[in-house]
Amino acid sequence: MKEITFVVPCYNSQDYMHRCIDSLLPAGDACEIIIVNDGSSDGTAAIADEYKTKYPDIVEVIHKENGGHGSGVNAGLEKASGYYFKVVDSDDWLDKDALPLLMKDVHRMCEDIEAGFEDLSADLIVCNYIYDHLDIGEKKYMRYRNVFRDKKMCTWNTIRHFRPSQYLVMHSLFFRTSVLRKSKVRLPEHTFYVDNLFSNKPLPYVKRIWYRDLDMYHYYLGRDDQSVNESVLMKRIDQQIKVTKMVATCTNLRKVQRVYPGLAKYLKRNTSIMMSISCIHLLLIGDEEALEKRDKLWNYIKEYDIFLYRWLRYRTLCGFTYLPGKLGDKLTIAGYRLAGKIYKFN
Repeated sequence: MKEITFVVPCYNSQDYMHRCIDSLLPAGDACEIIIVNDGSSDGTAAIADEYKTKYPDIVEVIHKENGGHGSGVNAGLEKASGYYFKVVDSDDWLDKDALPLLMKDVHRMCEDIEAGFEDLSADLIVCNYIYDHLDIGEKKYMRYRNVFRDKKMCTWNTIRHFRPSQYLVMHSLFFRTSVLRKSKVRLPEHTFYVDNLFSNKPLPYVKRIWYRDLDMYHYYLGRDDQSVNESVLMKRIDQQIKVTKMVATCTNLRKVQRVYPGLAKYLKRNTSIMMSISCIHLLLIGDEEALEKRDKLWNYIKEYDIFLYRWLRYRTLCGFTYLPGKLGDKLTIAGYRLAGKIYKFN
């Protein structure tokens, strides 16, 4: 059994997938790299097969009909043989200096698992990530030093507080494969923004967390067709709303609250940011239909869980995305623009 499975969903990725896959190879024979060719029409399939031929003991290739990013993750998870599981998008890459350091930890944990000492291994490994504007030479580091202690095992009840800008996103997470399967996480096809569901639904099944203060994942920003590009996101707003609803309802928050109050608080915060993103971009669209969708989204949350609704509406910044009147809308958009300049998220 491999120590870690890297899944690389690819759709028409010929121009940048080499950078991604080459960054994973230093993990060596301890890893498997599953390249999922999601119905590409360019040279992606041929490149994937070339890697399989060159690295037959490391690389596996799945060729499938187009189903979207979530479908690629699902296919990789079904085939994964590693103790740990990591999604790396085909236009992103892992740091060449950080990965070998992490693999030492992964190797030790896998030895503990094989020896029957499950309590010594992590269900979730967390590393830092970087918003990398590679084309203009700008980077924004997202770290978790204030939340977790480096090289220390912790639980949801021993972690410290997240800052407003900190979330456990797919880029930062290495899950135990068995945890993912136990959570029954499955991502919808032909839908963007599903990484939010992947990053949240398994969390209540995580008992032990290991943090490595390594700047590991380079999240590339700069392509005009990226899903986080503002104009692209507005065109796909219905998919954003769909995933927001799924994230809000994927976990029984009251049940989690009884066992892991810190995790319950975090999950509510994440729903808050998802609601904020959806509502802000509906405001940016600004027509009557978009504003009606915003009302329907809030009503959906209200009908699902009135306590969650009240918390979002009156106790978080999310409530400021639902201010009354045109002045409220202008204030919301101004705050969003300021946050974008500070955190460089698009």
